Amino acid sequence: MSKKLVAYFSASGITENVATELAKLAGADIYEIVPETPYTHADLDWTDKKSRSTIEMQDKNSRPALANDIPDMKNYDEIFIGFPVWWYTAPHIINTFLEKFDLSGKKIYTFATSGSSGVEKCVSDLAAMYPNAQWQPGKLLNGGVNQSKLNGWL
Repeated sequence: MSKKLVAYFSASGITENVATELAKLAGADIYEIVPETPYTHADLDWTDKKSRSTIEMQDKNSRPALANDIPDMKNYDEIFIGFPVWWYTAPHIINTFLEKFDLSGKKIYTFATSGSSGVEKCVSDLAAMYPNAQWQPGKLLNGGVNQSKLNGWL
């Protein structure tokens, strides 16, 4: 039986709600990807070209520091990674997380929350950057926690 982890980054709490429910349903451990410097409301203003999130997302090499240590990833075969979609892809803090361990042989499922974007580009971008993982189709999980939608995906 594989050991599962739900790792998530949530800027506003929406992704956190989905991740918590997903971890319960999947019987998975849970880990929050926390930025060393928390994002403020102003940092997240995507309409402001000088906001922190805009600046980070314009720099493909941006890797916001993590505030917490990651779990021993050798213990997990399947990893669910959740995040809000930023500029049609995963926030760069997800790259910070993924670059902390060997992805070889890991099955990775992405789930995202978004006001209007899909998850497909997120998955293809991450798969191109980290080809050693076994990337599975991602899932857009909007509209609050829906157990039947989560169960169907699991």
